Amino acid sequence: MVKADLQELTRSPTAVLGASGGIGQPLSLLLKACPLVDELALYDVVNTPGVTADLSHISSVAKISGYLPKDDGLKHALTGTDIVVIPAGIPRKPGMTRDDLFKINAGIVRDLVEGIAKHCPKAFVLIISNPVNSTVPIAAEVLKAAGVFDAKRLFGVTTLDVVRAETFTQKYTGQKNPAHTKIPVIGGHSGETIVPIFSKASPSFTIPDDKYDDLIKRVQFGGDEVVQAKDGAGSATLSMAYAGYRFAESVIKAAKGEKGIIEPTFIYLPGVVGGEEIAEATGVQFFSTPVELGPNGAEKAINILDGITDKESRLLEACKAGLQGNILKGVDFIKSPVPTK
Repeated sequence: MVKADLQELTRSPTAVLGASGGIGQPLSLLLKACPLVDELALYDVVNTPGVTADLSHISSVAKISGYLPKDDGLKHALTGTDIVVIPAGIPRKPGMTRDDLFKINAGIVRDLVEGIAKHCPKAFVLIISNPVNSTVPIAAEVLKAAGVFDAKRLFGVTTLDVVRAETFTQKYTGQKNPAHTKIPVIGGHSGETIVPIFSKASPSFTIPDDKYDDLIKRVQFGGDEVVQAKDGAGSATLSMAYAGYRFAESVIKAAKGEKGIIEPTFIYLPGVVGGEEIAEATGVQFFSTPVELGPNGAEKAINILDGITDKESRLLEACKAGLQGNILKGVDFIKSPVPTK
């Protein structure tokens, strides 16, 4: 009995929804290679059998399975799963407005989270699908409607902003491994809603005044660099897959009992210890902030707003204005859906 209980504690059934896409494939590769993952279920609307077969040849711990929508594929992918990572969605195509893109990706996330509510309501849900500022509120509303919402188990993955901040400041930190500098990035996960708090970095470092604005802009709009470099043929898929994997690994480690894991992530503040204080200070209910992770998910939201610089305060004000609209757009998508013709 003790052995069975121990085995249950150390299992990490993980699912990737959108596993055949530009982010999903490299993310699935990283999770298949992770020694902490022993079961990996892949789901997508196309190509999942091929991706699964390819990854199944890798000599790592994880047993892998793949599903398509037919034959209750989503149900089979999710049943018994503890961690669900959602990179599903489509990139913006020529002639498509941002609103067109939002409606498609919002619908995809809604439908997948409805599946989570039915088949693995207690799973940790890690949302990568853009726009995260809106898709996480969408997921929350779906889970609330199903009566299974737990704010401690719903995360918007904003780790790519942190990864970029670490990488782009390496010349100032002097670290051989840029990830050894911890830089909190708060707010949201698009453009001006992304607020790097360099003043709270550890170890501390100095950014020349004449470089600060350009550095902030690069962190906020780093995705544009990749789109331009790929000449319209794609977006930041590989770096996003790495960032998604890094956050998922932290959640898995914390779920297994490792202590002291803190990661910035986009959460529903009122449902997490310490979150109400941040919600009061920012005026928004969803916000990315450093979060202490544990066996139950988001154990504590950490408020780092006290003592930030004047420049950071101005960035935060710009963030709040855009973020509030993004959140409402997601909530309204579920509460006041546009009727189909």
